[in-house]
Amino acid sequence: MELRVIVEKCTGCGVCIYACPYNAIDVIDGKAKIFESCVDCGACVDECPEEALVLGVEVKKGIRIEDYRNVWVFAEQRGGVLPSVSFQLMSKARDLADVLGVEAVAVILGNGIDDLAQPLIWRGADRVYIADDPELAHYRTEPYARVLSDLIQEKKPEIVLFGATVVGRDLAPRISQRIYTGLTADCTGLDIDESERRLLQTRPAFGGNILATIICPNHRPQMSTVRPGVMRAMEPDEDREGIVEHVSVNLEETDLRVKLLEVVKEARKRVDLEEARIIVSGGRGLGGPDGFKLMEALAETLGGEVGASRIAVDSGWISQDHQVGQTGKTVRPNLYVACGISGAIQHQAGMKESAFIVVINKDPGAPIFSIADVGIVGDLYKVVPKLIGELEAAEASETT
Repeated sequence: MELRVIVEKCTGCGVCIYACPYNAIDVIDGKAKIFESCVDCGACVDECPEEALVLGVEVKKGIRIEDYRNVWVFAEQRGGVLPSVSFQLMSKARDLADVLGVEAVAVILGNGIDDLAQPLIWRGADRVYIADDPELAHYRTEPYARVLSDLIQEKKPEIVLFGATVVGRDLAPRISQRIYTGLTADCTGLDIDESERRLLQTRPAFGGNILATIICPNHRPQMSTVRPGVMRAMEPDEDREGIVEHVSVNLEETDLRVKLLEVVKEARKRVDLEEARIIVSGGRGLGGPDGFKLMEALAETLGGEVGASRIAVDSGWISQDHQVGQTGKTVRPNLYVACGISGAIQHQAGMKESAFIVVINKDPGAPIFSIADVGIVGDLYKVVPKLIGELEAAEASETT
C-alpha cells in the first residue's frame, strides 16, 4: 500500500501533521507533502476531513523475478560487535543459498567495521558488503533505511533476512515499504520451495496457537525478520575465503533529520536469554511472583539467567523480557532448568533445542517430562532449596 495525496482535495489544514505518529507529513505550499519516513500506517487517512489522503496499492511495474539472485543477511552490529543472531542468520543464509545455487551475502553498516567481515565469511558468507560512514556509526532509522534500500535496488537480492531484534523490527518494515515488497515478521523457520524458488517463511499466528507458512510470489526480494535463537550458528571455518566489497554511502540532508547527541548505556542489568548458557525458568507452579526469588537464587548459584513461561508473564509475576516460548524468546542454552512448567507445545518450541534439560514438577504427567534429560517429580519449594544447598556445598569443597 502507498499513501497518496489527492492534491485537488487537499486544503492544507494541517490535521494530518498531528495525526501522523512518524512525523512523516507536512504542509508545504498549501498542500500535504509525504516524506520517505512514511510507513503507510493510514493514521492520517482516518483523520483527514477532506478525504484528500488515500492508501492505494502500488505494484512495482515490470519486475523480472529472474533478475533477483543471492541470499542476503543484514548483519547487525552493536558498538563494533556482531551479536550471535548475525551468525545464526549467516549460517541459515548459507543453507538457503546452497539450495538455490547462489551466493550468501552479508551487509554491514557502521563506521570502522572492516574487521567484522572475516567472521561472517568464516560462517558462510561468500561476499560481504560494507557501508562505512561516520553517519552510520550508531543506528538511526532513516540513514540505515536509505543506504540499505538503495543497495537492495541496485544489487537485486532475492532474499533478505533481518534479526527480529529492536533494530531489525524497526528497519525491515521501513525498507519493505520503500522497495514495495512483502515482509514476514518473527519467523521461526525458513525453507525453500525449489520448484518456484520461493522462500517458505514460517511464523506463529493467533497467539502462537498455529504455525503459518507465508510466501511472497510476485515481488522481490523476499524479506523476513527471524527470531534470535531459532537458527543454529555454524562453527567458524577459518579456511573459508570470501570477497569484501565497500559500497558507496549517499546520504542527503533529509536522511539526517534526527541528530544523535549522545549515547548513554543503560545501567540496569539486561536480560539476555538468547546468549545465556544456563537458564532457570519458572511457570504456573510457582504460584505467584515471590516464587521467582527462588528462581533467581538458583540461577545465581548456577551462574545463569532467569526465564519464565507465558502464563507467568501474563500473570504479571515477571517482566516480558524473561519469557521463553513461541511468543517469547527462543533459547539454546547448555542447561535449561524448568520449574513448575507444564510444558505446553508453545513453551517447548522456545527451549527444546537446549543441550540438557532438567524438569522439576510435582505432576508426573506434565508434557515437559517428555523432552527432559533429567526429571524430578516433587514440590519445587522443597527440591530447589536442597539443590541450591548441594551446589553451594560442592562449590565450597572445591575451594578448600
